[in-house]
Amino acid sequence: MTSPKQDALVRSFRQLLKEERCGSQSQIVALLQEQGFDNISQSKVSRMLSRFGAVRARNALNELVYCLPPELGKMDSSIAVKDLVEEIDHNESMIVIKTSPGAAQMIARLLDSIGVKGGIMGCVAGDDTILVVPTSVQEIEEITLSISEMFN
Repeated sequence: MTSPKQDALVRSFRQLLKEERCGSQSQIVALLQEQGFDNISQSKVSRMLSRFGAVRARNALNELVYCLPPELGKMDSSIAVKDLVEEIDHNESMIVIKTSPGAAQMIARLLDSIGVKGGIMGCVAGDDTILVVPTSVQEIEEITLSISEMFN
């Protein structure tokens, strides 16, 4: 669980990347410190860049800057989680969920939090695909239906 201060830091960090104006990690640190995030360090920024899959690319002014990959730059808090799930299917032993690009890990974390009580042994997520291992293949239809109802 994150704190309100951590949530605010993530929002500010993502906003800076969306603005595509920071060419160095030290610039990101300085701008976040100006916004009141005093305990931010270059190593923390480096970990956040990695966590969000940030890349360096040329902006509209042809400057090399840090930015979010295109599909992540479009995701924000105004998007409902249910709108990120595109397809749910199974093959009688495992469930596969297709999501919008970049959303699979977030959805998998949500499903993992439900865990065994919801019939889910565990999930493996890529960028836009989740493999769900059910606790019982005999109940895979019910588990798939339950997951589908979560996102309708």
